[in-house]
Amino acid sequence: MILLKYSNLKIITLLCFVFIINNSHGQNNSDDRIKKITLLSAAVPGLGQIYNKKYWKAPIIYAGLSGTAYYYIYNNNKYKEYKSAYIAETDDNQNTINSSGYNTANLITLQDYYRDSRDLSAFLFLVVYCLNIIDSSVDAHLTNYNLNDNLSLYLKSDNRDNIETINVCLKLNL
Repeated sequence: MILLKYSNLKIITLLCFVFIINNSHGQNNSDDRIKKITLLSAAVPGLGQIYNKKYWKAPIIYAGLSGTAYYYIYNNNKYKEYKSAYIAETDDNQNTINSSGYNTANLITLQDYYRDSRDLSAFLFLVVYCLNIIDSSVDAHLTNYNLNDNLSLYLKSDNRDNIETINVCLKLNL
């Protein structure tokens, strides 16, 4: 797969970590709680969600990580199996026998398929891991979010001269 070449994978991983580390705040949070939760979630997936008291998210994270890890191992084993069968088929040694029942072209196709599936599983594992960190960090930011009646945003429809208009109104009471 073109997307999963090593240089592109490094760039994607680097961009994920840049977005995680980026400290852009919508509101001013001066405590170190957010950093602590982000580091906890990076060290042990799901721990940031547990610290945020969102217990129901941890099993979802573990299911995603274990599912992608399972498919990585499965696809890697199949890839190795067909790779060894291909080597046995093409090594011109009478002592090695291809027991898979596939010819050389089919073995190459199967190797490519399982290698791509393995790489996709590894990429999805990284995506779930990064989403775990992002989720815990965003949830930590939103626990101190100031939501009161002094700030409101609503849509107001108006019908003047048989023309329907929609206005966006921002109300700020100081």
